[in-house]
Amino acid sequence: MDHGTTLTQFIIEEQRRIPGATGDFTSLLNDVVTACKKIACAVNRGGLIGILGSAGSENVQGETQKKLDIISNDVMVNSLEWTGHLAGMASEEMDDPLPIPAMYPKGKYLILFDPLDGSSNIDVNVSVGTIFSILCAPEDCENPTLEDFLQPGTRQICAGYAVYGPATMLVLTSGHGVNGFTLDRSIGEFILSHPDMIIPADTREFAINMSNQRHWEAPVKRYVDECIQGQEGPRGEDFNMRWVASMVAEVHRILTRGGIFMYPIDEKLKARDQAGKLRLMYEANPMGFIVEQAGGACSTGRERIMELEPSGLHQRVPVILGSRNEVERVVAYHRESDGGKQQVA
Repeated sequence: MDHGTTLTQFIIEEQRRIPGATGDFTSLLNDVVTACKKIACAVNRGGLIGILGSAGSENVQGETQKKLDIISNDVMVNSLEWTGHLAGMASEEMDDPLPIPAMYPKGKYLILFDPLDGSSNIDVNVSVGTIFSILCAPEDCENPTLEDFLQPGTRQICAGYAVYGPATMLVLTSGHGVNGFTLDRSIGEFILSHPDMIIPADTREFAINMSNQRHWEAPVKRYVDECIQGQEGPRGEDFNMRWVASMVAEVHRILTRGGIFMYPIDEKLKARDQAGKLRLMYEANPMGFIVEQAGGACSTGRERIMELEPSGLHQRVPVILGSRNEVERVVAYHRESDGGKQQVA
């Protein structure tokens, strides 16, 4: 029986189009895919084997860790450190970059990952996911430093995420469009199910945490107020609001039917001396790469996220991404509010 194009076949066929390709990148992706399958299994069976709930610890961001946060991080590390394809790795759950143990060969890539995005939802059976970003290590880099990881999003060679929902899917870009693969558990393979994913330029759906409304800056208040006013407001159309509190789930919805997702800077974050809520290296950059490759836009409201020069491994930024025309509208409102100084998304 022909089950369709597997992810392995897809990656190998893409590799053949690149002159001089060695297969190292293909092998690395296959290792990431294997890790995501293991995490999917742990998430699926969490309630049956007693690994839901809090781990009683905090990560470097001061966030309470779930047991599955730690398990997922261990799965990623154990699946990737020995392969010989990486010079180093970094995780949202670890304070510092993790060097490859001396007993293993080293490769030419760096990987950054959020092993279980949206884990606050895990105990209530809402979709969560894994996000990853792959960079090239500096040439002849035996022991990558922190600075080697701090590359702008434009230098990513691959980004992707797995979403663990009613179906497990993996969405991937290497700079030539976006493709989605669904896990067929009967054969243990991801099958190409969503080729050439494109985000509609227009949308009537927005996602934002309305509980922060009183803290928003004027441009965001203006945009959301216009959406809420619907047909009676200046937009003359009704909008729907969504909020999952899982970035993977939010972005996946936008990739499949359009929309705009916003976690903007606000006065509450400023009071905590935070430049945003979401992490640039583990969330905003990889998701920005995917969204832009699907025809969408990704901005802080004032700058294109992919062009930001990182200043820290766990740096936070505001994020506004999704359907291009709506993101550009929000950026324009920021530009007007700040006197015309912002860049276009």
